[in-house]
Amino acid sequence: MNRKLFLSYFIIVTFVLTGCGDTENTSDEREQMTDELDPAQENQPANPAGDNKLGYVRYTKDQLNNDPEKNHSVTIDRTKMANMITRIILRNDGFEEVATLVTDEEVLIAYSKSEEMDSMKAADMAKKSAVSVMPGYFDIYVSENELLMQDIQSLHNSSVQDNNYDNTINRIIKEMKKSPQGMGE
Repeated sequence: MNRKLFLSYFIIVTFVLTGCGDTENTSDEREQMTDELDPAQENQPANPAGDNKLGYVRYTKDQLNNDPEKNHSVTIDRTKMANMITRIILRNDGFEEVATLVTDEEVLIAYSKSEEMDSMKAADMAKKSAVSVMPGYFDIYVSENELLMQDIQSLHNSSVQDNNYDNTINRIIKEMKKSPQGMGE
C-alpha cells in the first residue's frame, strides 16, 4: 500500500512540475514577444540576408507616447536605397550599367541599355523599379544619357544639408527630362 501511495504521489508531482514548466516557457515566449515589439528596442536581425521571418510590429498609443519615442525620427539610408534600386534595374535584361543618386527629395537614375531595348520601355522599367522601393513623395527622374552617369557620380559625396549642389541637381534633372520618363509620360 505504501508503495502505491508513493507511486501516485510521484505521478502527481511529475504532472504538476511539467505543467509549471510549460507555464514558464509560455511566460518566456510572452516576454520575448513583448521585447521584440517594444518600439524602444530597435534590434537589427542577427542575419539580415538569411532572415526569412515576416515583418510584424504592434504598438499601443501609450508605447508611442513615451519619452524616447517622442524624439524618434524616421531615417532613410540613401546609399542602401540607391544600391537596391540599381540592383533591381540591372536584374532586367537590356540594362548594361546603372548609376543612381538618392537625395532628400529626388531619385536620379542614368543608365546604358542595349540597342535592342526600346527607350520608353527602359525608362518605364527604371522608373517603376525606383517607385517600388522609395516612399511616394520622391520625384524620380531617369535618363539613357550615359554622360549623366558622371554628373551623378560627381555628387556621391555631397550631403543633403549642403545646398551648394542644388544647381547641379537642377541641371541634371533638366537634362534627364529630355529623355523618356516612362510610366505613361
